[in-house]
Amino acid sequence: MPNSSLAAFLAENAIKVENIKFIASKRFIDSKGNPIEWEISCISSAEDERIRKDCTKRVPLSNKRGAFNLETDYNLYLGKLAARCTVYPDLNDVTLQNSYGVMGADTLLKKMLTAGEYAEYLIKIQEINGFDVTLDEKVAEAKN
Repeated sequence: MPNSSLAAFLAENAIKVENIKFIASKRFIDSKGNPIEWEISCISSAEDERIRKDCTKRVPLSNKRGAFNLETDYNLYLGKLAARCTVYPDLNDVTLQNSYGVMGADTLLKKMLTAGEYAEYLIKIQEINGFDVTLDEKVAEAKN
């Protein structure tokens, strides 16, 4: 295989993943009464790993002294992933957070959206990031 075939893998030649627009809720409307589109971006696997690591803790095993299991809080992970991938609205905006009486982008997102809207938003976030099967489905499968 000639080296020229590696050119397709160079960063500058990779097709960029475009942000997408998504109506997360029909409750947020513009001056004409139309639902406002939210903008969502994809993140790198390195960034995803950092978020996942932040949501993982060591849990001591009760039957083995000094032994631990790693457990990921998937609800926390999905919330942080969704907040990180949300480009618009700016969930880090202090005025927006203050209007809902919360601190933190992931907390704001949960406060802004209804339970059903939030669930649909998480599905869209996972889809955009290339997860064919949502993490909720994987967790449910693992429990069975």
